[in-house]
Amino acid sequence: MLDAAPSISSFHVVILIPLRDDWAPAVELIRRLDQAIAPNSYVVDILLVDDGSIQDYRAVDFPSRFQTLRSIRILRLRRNLGHQRAIAVGLVHIEREIPCDAVLVMDGDGEDTPEGTLQLLHAFSGKTAVFAKRSRRTESITFRVFYRLYKIFHFCLTGVRVQVGNFSILPSGYLRTLVVMPELWNHYAAAVFRSRLPFTAIPIPRGHRIAGESKMNFVSLIVHGMSAISVFGDVVGVRLLVASLAGTAMALLGIVAVICIRAFTILAIPGWATYAAGALAIILIQFIAMASVFTFTILSDRTSLSFLPLRDCGMLVEGVKDIYRND
Repeated sequence: MLDAAPSISSFHVVILIPLRDDWAPAVELIRRLDQAIAPNSYVVDILLVDDGSIQDYRAVDFPSRFQTLRSIRILRLRRNLGHQRAIAVGLVHIEREIPCDAVLVMDGDGEDTPEGTLQLLHAFSGKTAVFAKRSRRTESITFRVFYRLYKIFHFCLTGVRVQVGNFSILPSGYLRTLVVMPELWNHYAAAVFRSRLPFTAIPIPRGHRIAGESKMNFVSLIVHGMSAISVFGDVVGVRLLVASLAGTAMALLGIVAVICIRAFTILAIPGWATYAAGALAIILIQFIAMASVFTFTILSDRTSLSFLPLRDCGMLVEGVKDIYRND
């Protein structure tokens, strides 16, 4: 039995769900959400971001009447952008068109559960974002191993620990900041971290897909992970620059050590100093080149004109359609 979330009269939350062709799981998820939220006094609108689906939705698949939901709207994109960018377009649409108290972001396949939604609503104070921290995962051992390696790699490059995903609830006031952040175009959760807006995380177990299989393959997962790292591009660049400079210093010290051994000791084997110094010189040149590349990359990124979600997302929207309304 689901615990009832605190009754908050006229509290208005928009649930943002990006999807591509997963209409059947989304319909079932919406039905379960309606049942879970029904004991409360929330005003709930659902925004489905159709991320370039090949199959169109069927209105007959949606129930004709819901207990709690006020409306369901489909925002159709002109092409498939990926779920992170679909979320960005959805947030811009909400900020422009749907006044509300909070925005709840979740996936439409069932892995983000109605029970978890209620936990987020319970924990939401109205002032701070709340993210779901996965307390139990259902993926294969292989996926968990690679995910753990990715978390280590991410932390080494950015200094930020990977703990949360998309499943979260935001105060509507956060949208004013997020929709003018170029980082939002690459990764939603990382953009919230980068914004320095306050947030908390609570443990919520991941559910199981309602139907079908995930469309995320190995390449898609790598792209997703690199997108999160790219949000901290300047931090990554500086860290790699420092590492390159450290490598340059070590190569210089190695060359000095070789010269000293050759000139002041009898330890050097004939021809050894030439080969050792030559190898270290090549390494030194490579580190200098890497440091130069990272320096110019950081400087160019600081002056380049980036994709701005609030300004540029509109050109990617094909249309908006209300498929259910209960005023």
